[in-house]
Amino acid sequence: MTEFTMDDLMFRPGLMKGQRILITGGGTGLGKVMAEACLMLGADVYIWGRRGNVIEDAAKELMDAHGGKCVGMACDIRVPEAIHDAMDEIWSGGALTGLVNNAAGNFISRTEDLSPRGFDAIANIVFRGSFFVTLDAGKRWLAEGKPASVVSILTTWVWHGGPFTVPSAMSKAGLNVMTQSLAVEWGNRGVRFNAIAPGPFPTEGMSARLNPGGSGRPEGPADPMIPLGRNGEMRELANLAVYLLHPLSAYVNGQTIAIDGGSHLAGGGGFARLASWGDKEWEEARNAIRATNEKDRAQRTV
Repeated sequence: MTEFTMDDLMFRPGLMKGQRILITGGGTGLGKVMAEACLMLGADVYIWGRRGNVIEDAAKELMDAHGGKCVGMACDIRVPEAIHDAMDEIWSGGALTGLVNNAAGNFISRTEDLSPRGFDAIANIVFRGSFFVTLDAGKRWLAEGKPASVVSILTTWVWHGGPFTVPSAMSKAGLNVMTQSLAVEWGNRGVRFNAIAPGPFPTEGMSARLNPGGSGRPEGPADPMIPLGRNGEMRELANLAVYLLHPLSAYVNGQTIAIDGGSHLAGGGGFARLASWGDKEWEEARNAIRATNEKDRAQRTV
């Protein structure tokens, strides 16, 4: 089911015509929302994900709803060789003009309970994978002298830490530094870097791993720490992403923009409240997360 109509977008129809955008993790959640907005505004959109059936179904759903060109490609960004091959396929039709580093993974855990495998499950996607995608595309842009915009999806934890989500917080902080560093290193060659730090925009995947004691669905009340008193709306995130990807935002470079209703300024947006949990609550959370992971694993074709 698609998220919105043209009335939800603040931009004129056809704004993104001629743009070629890649969104990692584009088959579900926030990635699919951003893909939909770019497609509706006329861009050619490529979406990557590990679950081939999910990514292909998402691309078909978006094109059935809006027309245009949306290509779903199974790609495991933990594997640099897979990234390179998929980029070759995209570049055979022309250079990308924009990249959204959105693919992610996360789950709540006491840090002392983490295994090396659990840490790597997050860091290999969020930190290493996003860097390898950026590097592969970046080398092509620099060699060809082509301008481009890179947008990475972070969290407000990059500013104040992420208790009980340490692998994600560390990885997102690394991407924040990448954004700042490459904004300087590659900016004078036409490649811009910015990032978005969303607050609560509940999705099914997020709810299942970050609120495993709940229903696994995104419905629910907003965090009382959010000054605006509500969760984010998908169209709000989509409009910000489109702005940063479009060439008319060309003087915005090296910025991480929070879109969270002000919650990080009020001390919200994290999981410090879980400090009150005991062994029983953590065991229940682990079991629920494990069931979600097994369900996702069964859907992967690559």
